This record gives sequence, C-alpha cells and structure tokens, in this order.
Amino acid sequence: MRTETGGRITRLETFCNELVGFVRLTTACGRQGWGQLSTYNADISAQVFHRQIAPWALGRDVDDLEALVAEIPLREHKFPGSYLRRALSGLDTAAWDWRGKTAGQPVVALLGGTPGPLRAYASSMRRDITPEEEATRLARLRDTAGFDAFKFRVGAECGQDRDEWPGRTEAIVPAMRRALGAEAALLVDANSGFSAARAIEVGRLLQDHGVEHFEEPCPYWRLEETAQVTRALDLDVTGGEQDCDLEVWRHMIAMRAVDVIQPDVLYLGGMLRSLEVARMGAEAGLPCTPHCANLSMVTLFTMHLLRAIPNAGKYLEFSIEGPEYYPWQEHLFVESPYRVQDGHVEVTEAPGWGVEVSPEWLARSQYQASTL
Repeated sequence: MRTETGGRITRLETFCNELVGFVRLTTACGRQGWGQLSTYNADISAQVFHRQIAPWALGRDVDDLEALVAEIPLREHKFPGSYLRRALSGLDTAAWDWRGKTAGQPVVALLGGTPGPLRAYASSMRRDITPEEEATRLARLRDTAGFDAFKFRVGAECGQDRDEWPGRTEAIVPAMRRALGAEAALLVDANSGFSAARAIEVGRLLQDHGVEHFEEPCPYWRLEETAQVTRALDLDVTGGEQDCDLEVWRHMIAMRAVDVIQPDVLYLGGMLRSLEVARMGAEAGLPCTPHCANLSMVTLFTMHLLRAIPNAGKYLEFSIEGPEYYPWQEHLFVESPYRVQDGHVEVTEAPGWGVEVSPEWLARSQYQASTL
C-alpha cells in the first residue's frame, strides 16, 4: 500500500438528504473529487458509506481504487446487498473525478473514450397520465428539443399482471405511434409488471406497433421468466437496472435472459463495476444501454461510460420529468451539465465529471465526515 503521497485519501465527506447524496474525496495534497451515492434513501447509504466504505479507503491511494472496489465487498461479505453497492458508488465516482481533475482530462478520456455527442431518448417516468396527455407532451418534446426516441410506461410497477388502470396498456401503445409518427423510435418499460405469459402477449402488441425496446417485462429477480419473453419475441427485451451482484450479471448474460443489458452505475457500485458488466456484455455480443432515470449525476456518469465502451447501445436514457415530479433534482448544480439540442447531449472536455455541486444545496444538506 502506498502512503505519504499526494493521492493518499485523508477525508471522505457526504452531503445528503433522503433522496440524493454527494461524496467529496480529499487527498493529502489537498486535491478533491466529487461523486454521488445512489439516489433514494441516500441518507441511509451515507451511514453505510461512513461505517463500511470509508474505513477501508482512508489512508489508501486513489490509484488503489481498482483494488478497493474488489476488496471492500469481500471485507464486508456479510452484507451482499444493494446498500453496500449504493455506498461504494460514492467512493468510486469521487475517485474518478479526482483522477480526471488531476490529469486535466474528462473521465471519458481516462476510460479510453472521447468527448462528444450522444443521442438521447426522452424517458417518461409517469403512469398517472392518460395516453392522450402522454402523447401530447412527448410530441411537444419532439418539436422543441428534437428528440426522435421516446420511452413510456406500460402495466403497473410490480403489478402482477395488473395495469395502472384497465386497458391503459392497450390504449397507450397505438396512441404513441399515432402521435409520434412512423419514424420515431419507441421504447416501453414494464417495471417488473407482468408474468411471462402476459409479457409475451403485451410484447406482440408492441411489435405490431414497431416498439423496439421492452424493458423489465417480468419481475427482475425471475430471470427464467424474462428469458422466456426474450425467446418468444423479436423486439429487444432489456433489463438489469436493479442488479448489483456481478454473479447475477454473469448468469443473466450467460443464459441470455435479455437482448440489451441495462446496468445502473450507482445501483451497481460505480464506474469500475459498470465497466465490468459492459465488458461481459460485449464478450457475449450484447449492447449496453444503462439505466439512468433522473438528472442527478447518474446521467452524467452514464454519458461518460457510453462514450467509452465498444458495445454502447443506440441511445442514452434522459429523464424528462421536471420539478412537478422530481422537485429534489432541482438546483443541484451551479450549472446544469444537461443541455438537449436536436435530441442529443454532449460529453464535454471539462476535467473530471465537469460539474460543480451547488454551494447553496450543500449548505442545506446533512453533513458527515470520516477522516484519517
């Protein structure tokens, strides 16, 4: 282990509320990097971070990140679940920002990619909306922001074959095609809503209307059911956002449960583990279209990832929900890194992640520090 170097981690701080939390990593030379814990119950993830992540990282060099990301789950082997990975993502992403700023390069360059544009799809999170209302707002985004790909919701979340209300799925699919035209790329998300039999039935409806992406059709923990749907349909069945265990990923990919893999950088444990999942997918010939369903830093991390991996999918998920739905994601940054033009967003050449967390937001947050 290297010590007494400028890259030795001496302080790890979290700034959180219940929904989102940021991590600031400081090294012996005074340089800092910013990362993020996974969204939702971020205050709980912060407790895990200071109890189970920071003690293993303090005193280690930022160059030890690869070793730390491998070691910490072994050190904390009695805690194999989501919260440890949601906390680990804060260390990983802060270290990448530190590395980028130290090198004077964007993270994407450190990953072997290049800055530049990404095609985005407009991702709706809502089910409490009629097909007509959803069609109107997505058509407006097509006309104002230039999106040419759109995702909407079918079924009910973990609905056990229930719809959000009777007939909504059968109504919204043709409504989207009529409103957005024959050239639009259409994607749907079922959020674990269907049994295999019902998912296949819905999938055939989707195929009839040219939908190309059917996300998480069955309960995500039932890989065999998802695989049945994948085998039965011609469109892309996609999934994996919830999965944080690399062994589950190996099994999912080996059995080809899905056509497109969708790791979430923050649910999974950070950039290094996401790169490993993307690599496994590439070796199996599977595209990677990560999950990033809000405009905290997770979409920015995903932008850098997609510009670096060889099996990047066709588009970036880009949440279209504003303050009426996600009030907590407002005013997180001094300047938003998300500008949509002609349906594309840009990975810039700014060092690190190229974003600055708002001092006003930090001043309102819950603060904790672990120091060497």
